[in-house]
Amino acid sequence: MSQHTDTTYKPTSPNSKLDFASVWEYAPAPESASHAEIKEKYDLFIGGKFVKPAEGNYFKSMNPATGETITEFAEASKSDVNKAVKAARKAFEGEWSSISAKERGKYLYRIARMIQERAREFSVLESMDGGKPIRESRDVDVPLVAAHFFYYAGWADKLEYAFPGKKPKPLGVCGQIIPWNFPLLMLAWKIAPALACGNTVVLKPAETTSLTALKFAELVKDAGLPDGVVNIVTGAGETGAEIVNHKDIDKIAFTGSTGVGKLIQRSLAGTDKKFTLELGGKGAMIVFEDAPIDQAVEGIINAIFFNQGHVCCAGSRLLVQEGVAEKVIQKLKDRMESLIVGDPLDKNTDVGAINSQAQFETINKYLEIGLNEGADVYQSSCSIPDNGYFVRPTLLMNVSQSNRVVQEEIFGPVLTIQTFRTADEAIQKANNTPYGLAGGVWTDKGSKIFKVGSGLRSGVVWANTYNKFDPTSPFGGYKESGVGREGGMHGLGAYLKF
Repeated sequence: MSQHTDTTYKPTSPNSKLDFASVWEYAPAPESASHAEIKEKYDLFIGGKFVKPAEGNYFKSMNPATGETITEFAEASKSDVNKAVKAARKAFEGEWSSISAKERGKYLYRIARMIQERAREFSVLESMDGGKPIRESRDVDVPLVAAHFFYYAGWADKLEYAFPGKKPKPLGVCGQIIPWNFPLLMLAWKIAPALACGNTVVLKPAETTSLTALKFAELVKDAGLPDGVVNIVTGAGETGAEIVNHKDIDKIAFTGSTGVGKLIQRSLAGTDKKFTLELGGKGAMIVFEDAPIDQAVEGIINAIFFNQGHVCCAGSRLLVQEGVAEKVIQKLKDRMESLIVGDPLDKNTDVGAINSQAQFETINKYLEIGLNEGADVYQSSCSIPDNGYFVRPTLLMNVSQSNRVVQEEIFGPVLTIQTFRTADEAIQKANNTPYGLAGGVWTDKGSKIFKVGSGLRSGVVWANTYNKFDPTSPFGGYKESGVGREGGMHGLGAYLKF
């Protein structure tokens, strides 16, 4: 394979042209999208029905890999949000409250089974709408969605066992706002525990990735869930603000940027609303000299590049012990050369499209910042499509702790690299950011895993792996990475009062 050693950063635009040829390439292996039905226009899902927005406004949803319009979504106004909350309140105080916990569990189980049955369709739509590779949507996202509904279906009639000595009761109407990086999985993280605990929900997906949420609404209708238990309203930030500030909502669950999370926290101050916030991250992956190097390199590639860096807990910082730094960096560069950037629906693709033009511009802005701060910038020599929003996998080396690219969340396929000498130095550098969502440790010594892991101010610490999720495990952050936990029994407590 050809090797690229030019450390001069050249912005990657949607119309970049190839100036080199690959030694070999895979034949295209596109996943068919013919079985996935997409309507020309989607309305709001309120009270068990699809209803037109009060003000008649719609916005377009674009395929980030092609720039083509996929469909249009209704833009919910204050009036629409109010209708959704009323429908949720009516369902909570009516039919949903009269259903036994065992029956609630049956509904969740039915939803999980239906997701499995339509897994191929959901996987294709997730990749078309969000830009992530079909392998990730098919093998990670959708199976985890089903797993979360299965898991919480089992807890629905066992809440008193989860909280012995207490009498758990549902909160009421829950407002939920999810991001664009894991649209369907974030929906499952929030809706499944809320319903298991007996609540009703009003959910707003991200404006750039609302397709699978509306498809989920169709599934909810097919599953026979009582009207108003799940309501889905689409729109931008204004719609989310209406949900946060609505007086008849009892709980807010938000996943997104730290900046918006702070605004929500200020808005809820002085109210009696419960809230959970899962916010930004700048995860550090720590590789020691005694680590299984090849395993670590593959884990790093998976943590930051296979998902385009579109994971709040992505390991976007690499801390590598000095003795093996040169070896690890060279192996990373070699492995990056084998990555394929391209059509998200092609099963050969490793790195898909950036979700939107705004995020594409943000990533390139940070690459310019890194270059101006003195970083050595290395990008793989892979080809990228002429159309759509694509960024080559990138390393930022020779960066310091004070650099913006080390301190701030980039949310793209960009990895900063620093070195360390001792475990204490690694812990200090890893903790020296405003965030504390996730981290990883690669070493052959179990004692070192416990020493370093316990020293990291991160909600999640993986050992000799990264980005492994399970519905039984709680997830959440410290510091500016959020408040509260989702997943596991912790995820139940966030939707109950005692």
